[in-house]
Amino acid sequence: MKSYNLTHLKELEAEAIYVLREVAAQFENPALLFSGGKDSIVVSHLARKAFFPARIPFPLVHIDTGHNFPETIEFRDRYVEKIGAKLIVGSVQQSIDEGKVVEEKGFNASRNALQTVTLLDTIETHKFDACIGGARRDEEKARAKERFFSHRDEFGQWDPKNQRPELWNLYNGRHQMGENFRVFPISNWTEMDIWQYILAEGIELPSLYFAHEREIFMRDGVPLAAVDVIPRRDTEVVEKKVVRFRTIGDMTCTGAVFSPADSLEGIIEEVASSRVTERGTRADDKRSEAAMEDRKKQGYF
Repeated sequence: MKSYNLTHLKELEAEAIYVLREVAAQFENPALLFSGGKDSIVVSHLARKAFFPARIPFPLVHIDTGHNFPETIEFRDRYVEKIGAKLIVGSVQQSIDEGKVVEEKGFNASRNALQTVTLLDTIETHKFDACIGGARRDEEKARAKERFFSHRDEFGQWDPKNQRPELWNLYNGRHQMGENFRVFPISNWTEMDIWQYILAEGIELPSLYFAHEREIFMRDGVPLAAVDVIPRRDTEVVEKKVVRFRTIGDMTCTGAVFSPADSLEGIIEEVASSRVTERGTRADDKRSEAAMEDRKKQGYF
């Protein structure tokens, strides 16, 4: 009798697809948070598999800071058209124009934290009762506390000490009017799992992930993109270097890494030997020891 064994990637895929189908079964109006980064691209790829041959039965939601990399926006629009999904865009610039948030000033100003208000407004406007995200437990310690089905109160806030038990694969999505859930189908994946899965499935990614020549300048030991939305000090010199990005977020807080890796195989080799964490170049995580957890309690991704 032929034995049947799943590889670890197929086990993770099966778990994620199960979670996605649970969302479709338990919630009336879910959405998939899509940043144009590798994790949300993998989640959308898994969603396509989960509901094939039908299209993804919920919209993709992108919170646009207005300071996203142009390559991310170009990829987002092309990808959404390719898979035939519905795209909803929440605009941080609109939140600023409406006076709901105040833009930071100074050399280290960022719109990253302002996304929370725009995200909660978008959830409220469209009455989403579940938002599927691409967060993983190995990314950051606050994200390690998230359940697969992570409850948010009527204000969109997260209380890590007030979550429901998840026994085996039993997920409880019951909620009161105004409450919602964040759901993380790839919680158990590591960065290496993501890259190996992307290679195995032939998933397309934004060019930012691969080594390319770019104008950068150094700040606090991190190469930042030399773009108009990041003011520079007189001592910060712009130069052309070959870099790539391990994460993709707002340009003002997302640093690059010096790397020759211009292929998936090269990236996997680099990640395997890296001594720097995946989010080690993210300025938004360095504002305080509990920066991510504080943002998440307020309703961040």
